[in-house]
Amino acid sequence: MGALSIRNVRKTFGPVEILKGIHIDIEAGEFLILVGPSGCGKSTLLNMIAGLDVPSSGSIHMGERDITHLPSKDRDIAMVFQSYALYPNMNVAQNIAFALEMRKVPKPQREAAVQRVAKMLQIGHLLDRKPGALSGGQRQRVAMGRALARDPKLFLFDEPLSNLDAKLRVEMRAEIKLLHQRTKTTTVYVTHDQVEAMTLGDRIAVMKDGVVQQFGTPDDIYTRPATRFVAEFIGSPAMNLITAQRSGETLLAHGIELAASETQRAAIAQAAGPELVYGLRPESLQFADAGLPGTLAMIEPTGPETYVLVDTAVGQLTVRVPGNTQQRVGERVHLQWQPQQAHLFDARTEARVV
Repeated sequence: MGALSIRNVRKTFGPVEILKGIHIDIEAGEFLILVGPSGCGKSTLLNMIAGLDVPSSGSIHMGERDITHLPSKDRDIAMVFQSYALYPNMNVAQNIAFALEMRKVPKPQREAAVQRVAKMLQIGHLLDRKPGALSGGQRQRVAMGRALARDPKLFLFDEPLSNLDAKLRVEMRAEIKLLHQRTKTTTVYVTHDQVEAMTLGDRIAVMKDGVVQQFGTPDDIYTRPATRFVAEFIGSPAMNLITAQRSGETLLAHGIELAASETQRAAIAQAAGPELVYGLRPESLQFADAGLPGTLAMIEPTGPETYVLVDTAVGQLTVRVPGNTQQRVGERVHLQWQPQQAHLFDARTEARVV
């Protein structure tokens, strides 16, 4: 059994089913990401792991221990909230030590723990300050320090970076990753940000409507998305998706045949429905002298790379190119790609075909 096992967990509120049979197992020291849009059930699941809510059915284990109905205080977990949840009348040192004080940890041990985490998080110079005198990033470090001081078996993060500006989010993301590398504490992290998910997680559970759509490594999820939803949700810019009609072993979109490999052609021939969705990551498309014709509709430079939107007969496609492009809006172009880089999904079930 892993460090954390979630077995067929369901949660209902009246007639509404929020979680629909969640199965997740993670090993000791892993960093698990729960990612998905608002309302997918990720925070509800985290609250159940924390003991702030209980499943309608199913069970949650930490190692061999069933914690499904165990009070939160007895679970040996530490949680970092989106809102920091610091006590405004206490200074940084007191905030970090508070949970230890409530557990009747002797004062010398509390003080040693405060110094240890303050050094780790580089907030030793802030120990005498109140939360109101701190920046957002400093407050988040204090919240993390309070969790670290406990030395728990499990860390839980509930969208901890949502209140920070973009630059600080990048910095804190790196801090959290380095922190996990140092402590090796099993961690569950909730976010709606797919960039956070891809950069932080050892494994990711992509959720939608109370169901885990895919559970795997960041590379698995990006290179072989299990459903159309995962393909669209993970990746920025999003995957280009083209609805196409099946004709024997070929796919036609607005009368244009979409390139397919031998493996893909076999899967197309065996597909149950008349329509498939043909997906291409923006970096899989290239400008060429021949291929699918189109017209440049918009150019979005971001510095190291540029996103180019091209109007074609099969729809508007996004192309990712390095650096600045010399092309101009309104220019006629052609697009090519390798057939094996395409992803195929069933149009009705949205499941991956190949």
